Amino acid sequence: MKQTSSVILMVRPTHFGFNPETAESNFYQKQDARPNDEIQRLALAEFDGMVALLRDQGVEVLVMEDSESPLKTDAIFPNNWLSTHEDGKLILYPMLSPNRRLERRKEILEQLLQLGFGISEIIDLGFFEDHGQYLEGTGSMVLDRQAKVIYAAFSERTHPVPLEYVGKLLGYQVVSFEAKQEIVGKLSPIYHTNVMMHVGTDIAVVCLESIIKTEEKQKVIDSLTKSGKKVIPVTARQKFQFAGNMLEVSNDGGEKFTVMSQAALDSLNVGQIQQIEKYTTIISPAIPTIEKLGGGSVRCMMAEIFLPKN
Repeated sequence: MKQTSSVILMVRPTHFGFNPETAESNFYQKQDARPNDEIQRLALAEFDGMVALLRDQGVEVLVMEDSESPLKTDAIFPNNWLSTHEDGKLILYPMLSPNRRLERRKEILEQLLQLGFGISEIIDLGFFEDHGQYLEGTGSMVLDRQAKVIYAAFSERTHPVPLEYVGKLLGYQVVSFEAKQEIVGKLSPIYHTNVMMHVGTDIAVVCLESIIKTEEKQKVIDSLTKSGKKVIPVTARQKFQFAGNMLEVSNDGGEKFTVMSQAALDSLNVGQIQQIEKYTTIISPAIPTIEKLGGGSVRCMMAEIFLPKN
């Protein structure tokens, strides 16, 4: 079982912008007074720049165009609504925000089929939304595909029942915990696990100080250590610069890369960078507009394609 994919799906946005529906649970989102057309132009430039950096290193990037209608401000973050797996499973996830559910487009699945990817089963978990239960894909879950472990921090967007359901579906052990951050003197749940945690082939970058309960923190450390990961802690301050929001990808030659934003890289110290670079090469696109308005970083922009090729 591979931890990294050399094929990445990204959705080029048509109406990128601030989403008030998601802002209540996403502290990282910030409003911007600039005109919508300027924000869209900047977001496209950042998106295209990131795609170019990945392709320059031999990573295969499948760019899907967002549809003009209906308007979807967060279409640039496809990892929240789908995940793919080596046995051909493709899972669609239940999402908190009604306007984000519009991102689950069958045209994207059809394009994957047209490109020769084998989908043996489409599992649509959207029914959980009818019961107020949510699990936002690989935002809510950080997968260790080699060890078959799901790491998940509970929040408004990550609920226990669908989480256990997916664990059973995939045959993965679930390591769940509470992760919080201090906002205006108050502790609040971190909205997505992948904001504070990244698991690669050999390393795990984790904001351990956000895991409040000592026994849960130890449980995460023990699980990562058992599966052979070098644990690289980051601070809460670094997490606010998206230092937890990384993804390991590979190229067709098997070379591994850790993708993080320029803001995340700038927040790391020399020792942390050296530990990551011992195992992978860093790719660091600058995406300040996307991070500010969207409240997500590079990991959220990439949905890994693990499907078999026909």
